[in-house]
Amino acid sequence: MRAQVTLQRLAEMKARREPIVMVTAYDYPTARVAEQAEVDMVLVGDSGAQVVLGHDSTVAVTVEEMLVLAGAVRRGVQSAFVVADLPFGSTEVSDEQAVTTAIRFVKEAGADAVKLEGGGEARLSRIRAIAEAGIPVVAHVGLTPQTAVALGGLRAQGRTAESAARIVRESLAVQDAGASVLVIEAVPADVAAVVLPALEIPVIGIGAGPADGQVLVIHDLLGITEGRTAAFVKRYGAIGPDMVAGVAAYAREVRGGVFPGPEHGYSATDAAIEAARAELEARTRE
Repeated sequence: MRAQVTLQRLAEMKARREPIVMVTAYDYPTARVAEQAEVDMVLVGDSGAQVVLGHDSTVAVTVEEMLVLAGAVRRGVQSAFVVADLPFGSTEVSDEQAVTTAIRFVKEAGADAVKLEGGGEARLSRIRAIAEAGIPVVAHVGLTPQTAVALGGLRAQGRTAESAARIVRESLAVQDAGASVLVIEAVPADVAAVVLPALEIPVIGIGAGPADGQVLVIHDLLGITEGRTAAFVKRYGAIGPDMVAGVAAYAREVRGGVFPGPEHGYSATDAAIEAARAELEARTRE
């Protein structure tokens, strides 16, 4: 069995320039796929609101729903480092609320770390409070889906002078606040490259060019997601169409009387069949 991936292991990988592989998964089967593929980190993202729960945005998912998803992933993972997103509304009120929420994900779901979006003053306070409580924090700057409305929608960040300066400022600030890992999303590679050398913590990119590691949603990279995906997604499989084809073939055979066949059932003794008939006859006479 592969050795457990820890924060120390991730730091060592960064130091050796060994790329860190991270995927986003939401349930036991996809967690098992990630584990067997020997990825280093598994993120239980609040994007599960859209990918597996069918909502229009990430803000709809609740703490209770995220705990269920994170717990399922934890049960499927033995060696990878598991990170759970703290959903919108579960940290915004106060540092105390944020710490309480983070503790639940560690104790109830078995997460190794929690992830918070944003690098403003309030978010820095939350990162400090959670880190001081002994829980590793993964920070997230650039495109932050929970507050995408304030950013002008789900669009790349760091493309203007003001936005690029903010990316650098927030990246350094979350590190100073105690974040153990940083995710940078949807930022031009040239902008991300400016701040990367100044960061001592591992940096995971998603649509941000080369970094210490990369993350993609497992449903996106396997071709399960329907419709258009973000520009930074590369598909490594076409499982979605195969799933549809498989279910359609099953439906055809059921409707055509082909399935189930004799080979899909169980045999019974003559005595068992006779007993069943006798029981039915007795019941119908009552």
